[in-house]
Order: sequence, then C-alpha cells, then structure tokens
Amino acid sequence: GMYISWNDGNSWEPFQLNLPITPITDLKIHNQDLIVATSGRSFWILDDISIISQYKTDKNPYKLYTPETTFNGYWGSPLSTTDVSFKGSDLFNGVNPANGVVIYYEIPKLDKDVELTLDILNSNGDLIRTLTSKKDSLFKKYDGGPSHDISLSKNEGLNRVVWDMRNPTMPGAHSVYIEASYKGHIVPPGTYKLRLKAGDSVLNTQAIIKENPLYLGNNGDYVAYDSFMKTMEDTLTDMHQKVNALYKIQNQLKDVLNQLKNKSEFKTLTETGNTLLTKLKEWDDEMVQRKAKAYDDVDNFPNMFTANYLFLINQSENVLPRINQSSKDRKQELDARWQVLNSQAKALINAEIPAFNKQLWDAGIGALRMD
Repeated sequence: GMYISWNDGNSWEPFQLNLPITPITDLKIHNQDLIVATSGRSFWILDDISIISQYKTDKNPYKLYTPETTFNGYWGSPLSTTDVSFKGSDLFNGVNPANGVVIYYEIPKLDKDVELTLDILNSNGDLIRTLTSKKDSLFKKYDGGPSHDISLSKNEGLNRVVWDMRNPTMPGAHSVYIEASYKGHIVPPGTYKLRLKAGDSVLNTQAIIKENPLYLGNNGDYVAYDSFMKTMEDTLTDMHQKVNALYKIQNQLKDVLNQLKNKSEFKTLTETGNTLLTKLKEWDDEMVQRKAKAYDDVDNFPNMFTANYLFLINQSENVLPRINQSSKDRKQELDARWQVLNSQAKALINAEIPAFNKQLWDAGIGALRMD
C-alpha cells in the first residue's frame, strides 16, 4: 500500500484513499501526477500532487493553493464538477482529468452570514468572473433557461472547486424556453490571478492556462476570438436584461389598466396606457417567443430575435480560436437589427414609460417601477 510522511520520514501514516491493498511495484511522477504501478491491480494515478508539496502545518487557517497548469481545451470528465459522491474512479470507464482549473483552498469554520468569494482576474487586472458561496436569491431555474452558476463550498477544512475556464454565464429571458447554451466562452491562454476573500481575510495566487499544443494558432488568434465572443455575450446580456425589465413593466401595466377599467374619469389615461402596452407587447414579441415550452415546440412557434443571437454565439464558439466569415456576416446582420430594437427599447425606458408614470403620479395612482 501507500504511506505518507509529513515530517521528513520520522513518522508515517496510510495514504490509501481509494487504492486497493496491493503490492506497489513502481512509482513515477509525471506532469504533477503520481503514477502507481501495482502487482495484479493495474496502475493508478493520483492527480495533482502539487497540492501535497504546498502543504504547510502553520497556524493560518486560510490557505489558497496554486493550481497546476491547465490546458485550454474541451473534454468531458466527472472530475470537472465538485460532486463529493464521486470517488475518482469508475468500474467500466476511464476517467479523464478535470476540464478546468482545479482550485483547492482551506478555511476555518465560518459564520453563516460570511460570504466566501473567488475573484478571477486576467493579466490586465480585469475581473473575468466571481464565484461565490452565496445563494443567488433571484435565480429561478426553468426549462430552456441557464443553469445555476458554480458555487463555493464553505465546509471547514479542505475544499475543491473547478473553474471551467469560462466567462460568466449569460442571463436568460425569464420563463422563455430556448434550446441553447448560456455558458460564456472559454478564456484565452494566459496567467490569471485568483483572489479568495472571506471577511477580512484575502488570499492571492495565480492560475496558468496554456494553449492546447494540438491546436494550430497564435496569441493574436486568441485575442481576436476572445474579443468577438465577449462582444456578442455582452450584447446578449444587455438584450435579456432589457427583455426582463420591460416584461416586468408590461405585467405591472396590465394590473394598472385592470384597476382603471370602466372608470370614466381615467378614460384618457387608460387609452394612453393601452397604447403603451401594445408597444411593449410588440417589442417583446419581436425579441422572444413565450409560447414554446419544450424542444419540439419550435416547429409551431419559431424562435425570435434573442434566440437567433444566442444560436450564433453557440455556433461561433470553437475549440480553435477562429471565427469564420459566415459568423461575422451573420453578426453584422443581427447587430443591424438590434440597433433598431435597442433604439425602441431605449425610447420606452427613457421617454415613454417615464411620461406615462408622470400621468399616473399626477392622477394619484402611483407609478410603474423600473428596477
């Protein structure tokens, strides 16, 4: 079996983990992994022993370990998640390394109201993504929408999280079914700063992502690809934020108009409100499809504008840092249409809704709330 010493060999303790009891015939360290050859039980791999080499028995209860170098790429692995039920091996299948930056950290027991955050910044100091232990109270899971973001564990002791190397998840249009991925694209190769914060404690280290040697490309290709994808993801985020905000206004307006129904003293106000409601509904119908509830509903209810933009993002994402001309041409078409739709949204948000709110306020009714 395997044994380990934390005091230069003065004492030893078992280091079996899930390794069966068997004679060990050879050991080899390769790319920060420990390869163990056994007699009759095949060979086993303990991934990322750099964490062991960084271990220190000091009094600081907070530790953030430097992750091993990660390669930019796409593959599947159960190790890409933080599922504590997975024990690292499978009876019938080999297990790939995690596809992402595997980050280990140690924390003491934290109070319930203490938020743990992990900021990821690029070499320019720009914040790429923040992972947190705090539950997003506004997140609602629905069919055809984005999945919950990666969360940090606050368990006392050693914890593990895998950053999938992606930019932030894009928001959905609430309750709108779109059969697509909302994940942000994978960041380009480079050095990234990791900053772990809990209360007044701040720890820093770095993560290195290298380009996959099997891909043909250069740094300029990655920069151009990253810029193209980020621009589209920011645009879609803006689209869905406006869709959600104006749909909320639309529902509030319906409630107000129901209250004013059949009240002659508010006839002019009701007519103005109905005109505004028609504009809001027409804009919403251009942007999203609210009738579809499952993947085959698109046969009867075609996807609308934001879905088409999201499809372009999904189809442009690639293992190679390349954007083909078709994607560039399609983006230009959709961006031209978005300029028109965005102008309509801004007119509603900045002019027409405030003007109607003034009329509501003057009539002593209140106002529609824009968050």
